This record gives sequence, structure tokens and C-alpha cells, in this order.
Amino acid sequence: MSLSTGICVRGWVSRTLTRRKLTYKLTEPGFSFTGHSLLISNGEEWSRKRRLLTPAFHFDILKNYVLTFNSSTNTMHNKWHHLVAGGTTNIEMFGHVTLMTLDSLLKCAFSYQSNCQESTSEYVSAIVELSDLVIDRRLRILHHWDWIYWRTEQGKRFKRALSVVHRFTRDIVQKRRALIDQQRETETLTSMTTAQERKKDFVDLILLSKDEGGQGLTDEEIQAEANTFMFAGHDTTASAICWTLYNLAHHPHYQEKCRQEVMELMQEQDGHEIQWEDLSNLPFTTMCIKESLRLHSPVQAVTRKYTQDVALPGDLIVPQGVICLVSLYGTHHNPEVWTNPHEFDPLRFEPTSAQSRSSHGFIPFSSGPRNCIGQKFAMAELRVVVALTLLRFRLTPGVDPEAGSGSGKVRRLPQLVLRAEGGLWLQLETVNESNLGEPAYK
Repeated sequence: MSLSTGICVRGWVSRTLTRRKLTYKLTEPGFSFTGHSLLISNGEEWSRKRRLLTPAFHFDILKNYVLTFNSSTNTMHNKWHHLVAGGTTNIEMFGHVTLMTLDSLLKCAFSYQSNCQESTSEYVSAIVELSDLVIDRRLRILHHWDWIYWRTEQGKRFKRALSVVHRFTRDIVQKRRALIDQQRETETLTSMTTAQERKKDFVDLILLSKDEGGQGLTDEEIQAEANTFMFAGHDTTASAICWTLYNLAHHPHYQEKCRQEVMELMQEQDGHEIQWEDLSNLPFTTMCIKESLRLHSPVQAVTRKYTQDVALPGDLIVPQGVICLVSLYGTHHNPEVWTNPHEFDPLRFEPTSAQSRSSHGFIPFSSGPRNCIGQKFAMAELRVVVALTLLRFRLTPGVDPEAGSGSGKVRRLPQLVLRAEGGLWLQLETVNESNLGEPAYK
């Protein structure tokens, strides 16, 4: 679900690497709004934060989020049905899906109903603007120096958007901590508190998390982790969803096989919501998602710095202090690892095929101890969104209106995550759901 956090070099995993700040510089304090979170921490600080945050991504917690994924997807699909009914069938995916993942994450992280898919939200607008400004800053070498950047119009816009995000997160964390403290004082007077009545969200869980010494994260640390959850989670997941739908639009036989799998599942349970238990009953759809993650990885590369000399085969030594760039794109398109690597072939993720593949040949969420802490969250959301979309819509390649007619294929655009030049356009056709009863999104 988040920016990849691990290391893989030709199949060898090394524990002697630290996160190199070259790639992540623009997400450090003063450059972005995440703060000093797990994403950019090292050493014992990273280990402690990872231990404290891991319970927030336990499968028992993820179960509670699946209904939220359904709800946010239903809102997006309702918009699509209105567009199709009005004659607009050629739709740019990234705009719609990014708002949907933001909507979903705000509910999961803060229990916050932003309605950002249907109306303007100051917080969501600020996040989108910050993402755009980070990309813009990376492309302007002089803007990498703070003393220049903060004097530019872009720097001033960045600070304004940053203050909106920080204020929003700070207010939620402070109010939630006060509520938890109040409930602790009165919990002996009642058998069921408000916190127990509602499902705990991400902020609740990390507020309640304690280390071995009984210490939790500070308010500032919690704000940093919540900001990272939003910033790193919405764009990467949106990219993965869009490229999966794109690949299925270009391979209608695989798309139809996925659709039949979803329809059979929904007919068996006589409903329109994907449940947690259903996720394991979508094997072919999951194979297609994984193949899309291989072919169009949301994160293209990671960098690391060696903390000691490391011996490689062939009497080669990587000396301490060297910066290593690991190309996730290169690994996923390496013909020594993957047969016909540029072809979309979900069958390569059949269980029997996976057994013969290097464990580090497929690393969309990175690998090793610093792999993506939110990958199960991301995969659950991916399966829910893709399954419900195929249940309700038939996808075919669309056309960028400004580019004119063509094959519908696009050029990759590596930014903070992998996007598409001119957007990613698909044609939507409503699928008849009459045999499944009344759809949940109406």
C-alpha cells in the first residue's frame, strides 16, 4: 500500500543497508508533510516504530476496513453510472480512483467522512496540491535548496497547504487522545464505552499502542505516521488499481474470466458487498492484480546506503558507504527472472509457477524486514475495488481526447508513483446485474 521499504539485489537480501535519503529527501520535514515517520527512520528508532505500528495492520483490524472499501467504491461507481447514463463513457481513471482511495483512507485512518468524491474538501485539496508541488520541486534543481524554494510562489503554496494538513491531523490526534483519557477515567462506571461501541481506526490503534517499557508514540510521532499513511497510501494504491483496470481492459479474455469468478462468488452469498472472507475466494482476480503490479509497479525504484562491506558472488565487494539503487521496474522486467517480461500473463502467478521463482523476483512492496507495512491493507483494497468494478462495468481501452484516436495504449509517466501521460482513459459499459438483485450503490 505504501512507498516500498526494503532491499533486493539480484536475489540477495541485505540487513546491512539503511534507507538512503536521496530518494526520500522530499518527504522529510521541511520538504513534505509526513514528518519523521517510519518511512524515513533508521536503526532502533525504526525498529521501535515498526513494532508499535504493526498491530494496526493485523488481519483482525483489516477485516473492519473491508466494508469501508466497499462503501467508497460504491460512491465512485454511482458517479460512473450517472456519467454513462448521460452519455459519457470515456473516463480518465486516475482522477476518480485517487479521490476514492483518499475517501477510503480518511475513513480508515480518522473515521472522517469527507465526502471528497462528491464535494470539495479543504484537506483533500491540500494533499493533492502537496503531491503536485513535490513532483514540481523534484524537477526544478534550484528549488531543492530551502532558502530559494520558500521564497518562490510554489514554496508559499506548499507552506499554505502544509499548514492545512498539519492542522487537520493535529486536531484529530489531540481530540482523540483527550477522548481516550476521558474514557479511561470513566470506564469503571460503564460496561461499554464509546470507544468499544465503534470500530477502532488507525489513529485509535497507534494511540493505544505501547512498547515494552509501556511508552507509546508522542502526538507529533502519531501525526507523522498518520500523514504518511495518507500520503504514501492513497497515490500508490490508486496507481495499482488504475493499471490493473487498464491491463484488464486490454485483455478482455482475462477480464471476463475475472468477472465470472466475481459473479459466481456474489451469487453464492446473495449480496453485493465483498466480505473479508471472500478475498481468498478470488484467486484468478488476485493473479491478475499481481501481474499488473509486476508490469506496472506503482513505485519504480528505491535507494539504500550500505553500512558495511558486503561480499557478492564473483569475488566482488560492495564497499561501505556506497549508495545502491534498486530498480523495481528492472527486476520485474528482467528476462532472466521472467519469461516474456513485457507481456501481461497472470498465469505466471499460479501457485505452481511461484514455487520455481526467486522469492525476490516480485517485489512491488519491496522485500526483507523493511518491506511495506501496509501491503495487506493495499491488497485487500485492490481486490475489493477491482472485483466490484468488474461486477458492474465492462472495460475497454479509452482515448485521451487531446491525443485523438489511437490504439488506447499509453506511455508510462514515472512521478512519485507510476502514472500515464495524458491520463489513463478507459471506456465503461454497464454490466447487467439483474440476476444479482438490487445493487448496493443505488
